[in-house]
Amino acid sequence: MTELLRPAAEWELQSMIAKLAAQKRRVEIVGHGALRNAGRVARSDVVLSTAGLKGVTLYEPTEIVMSARAGTPVYELEALLAARGQMLAFEPIDLGPATGAPGGALSIGGVFSTNFSGSRRILAGSARDNLLGIRAVNGRGELFKSGGRVMKNVTGLDVARGLTGSWGTLAVMTEVTFKVAPLPQTMLTLAYTGLPDDLAIEALTTTMATPLEVSGAVHLPKGSAARLKQAKLKGIDQPVTLLRLETFSTAIEGRKEKLKAALKVYGTPIELDAEETWSLWSEFRTLSVMPFSTETSLWRISALPTKAAEIVFAIEKFMDATAFYDWGGALIWLEVPAAADAGAADVRRAVSVRGGHATLIRAQPEVRASVDVFEPLKPEIERLTRGIKSAFDPDGLLNRGRMYANL
Repeated sequence: MTELLRPAAEWELQSMIAKLAAQKRRVEIVGHGALRNAGRVARSDVVLSTAGLKGVTLYEPTEIVMSARAGTPVYELEALLAARGQMLAFEPIDLGPATGAPGGALSIGGVFSTNFSGSRRILAGSARDNLLGIRAVNGRGELFKSGGRVMKNVTGLDVARGLTGSWGTLAVMTEVTFKVAPLPQTMLTLAYTGLPDDLAIEALTTTMATPLEVSGAVHLPKGSAARLKQAKLKGIDQPVTLLRLETFSTAIEGRKEKLKAALKVYGTPIELDAEETWSLWSEFRTLSVMPFSTETSLWRISALPTKAAEIVFAIEKFMDATAFYDWGGALIWLEVPAAADAGAADVRRAVSVRGGHATLIRAQPEVRASVDVFEPLKPEIERLTRGIKSAFDPDGLLNRGRMYANL
């Protein structure tokens, strides 16, 4: 059985990693387990959990800034923020339910380690864009910090943001400092039905080019739309295109009418009020339209919105596929039948020809161990990546193989 270490303090984690580094023992870094079934399976001798590093260390509502230890569950932070009329603007995605891991187990360290952001990214930026600073321990067992409590120009390497999206392969975050945002006074959603993928994405990109500050722009083809649970949309046997507005109560009606006017050629929308909107977009935060199944694999594809529908159509020539378009079409969640390579050859070919990159999110462990889960690195990028890895973790002990088999 793999040894499990659960440090309760930063100094204890640092001591553990220093000892493991001296012994040259490989370490798998986990939080509460929400992300353990995503990405490659790390090759490790020891599992180190940051779940014991919990708690808010700084919260200044008037300065819209918060610091929290890496193992703090996101739902705890959001409850605290909501009580003060604030939120995490980038709407973090909880992959647990979609990958067979526990729901509600996402930690704030996991959010910044993966840089996965939800639908509001088109307005508020990504998790990386909202990060101000970190404290972390590298593969030598050295504690370091980067950034601070305010946004400012950075001279040289922005280490904090550089670690965002590294999946724990460079250092173990112990504390993160990030921006928060006011909760909107009210919100609503316009739902257009029956649009094919290409026309739907045309509508989404049209609205994103307006000054109306749309905070969510998604499209669900018929297959994924059938999985919606929201009462007004449940059972609609056709594609659904959704646009969310969040603003002051005095401005919401005016913006809604302007948005409807801009999209009048696409039909008359179904309108969802604030409560219905909150319920609907909460579904997307757990990818409930892409539910866990051992019979399917799940891909996350970043692409140009103008090429998104074309990519899905090209993949559908070779296999059944169920899509969910977010970020106005720039992000595609794609469910395909389970296979020995999770359809990797066809998916990557369709993406590479049209531009973009694909990440395998859900598949059986043996599949994730045998194919490229993350976009294969070009030679020059691989050299740079190896150099960074060597600087932070010279013996390759932290989450070895988590992103790439030989790193």
